[in-house]
Amino acid sequence: MTTLKDSIEIKTTPEKIFSGLIKVFSSEEYFKEWHKDHIKCQSLKGKPFEEGSILYVEEYLHGELHKMKFLGTKAEPNRKIEYKLLFPMSIICPKGSFIIEPKGESCIFTATLSFRFGRLFSKFAKGRVEAIKKHMKEEGENLEKILEK
Repeated sequence: MTTLKDSIEIKTTPEKIFSGLIKVFSSEEYFKEWHKDHIKCQSLKGKPFEEGSILYVEEYLHGELHKMKFLGTKAEPNRKIEYKLLFPMSIICPKGSFIIEPKGESCIFTATLSFRFGRLFSKFAKGRVEAIKKHMKEEGENLEKILEK
């Protein structure tokens, strides 16, 4: 399995990052503000990223519209959110997370996505992998701008 990871230092508290993430996934308006390629975000069950919750998302990745469902698997307030992608995306990308680590007056925010097929996926889908890395980096930078306003 290959895990893509992007980290950024954000000058704010863990509480503000965690609540900001929940806000982004609770409102289509904020979801679209988070990234220009975000189209739709809708809670199908529970509150975003609570254990057992289901979130429906539409966004463009590498120029293609992706329609995905996420199952919240673990939420440690102000520290971590873990989720699984549901079928059919789970065939390629089974899970991801958002991790918040305090660092002095700031926090390190890390987003991860895990992909099956490891090197095989990286070799044959290199353009897609690079597009996903770019998207993750932009999401981190945009979250920083939103939270440091």
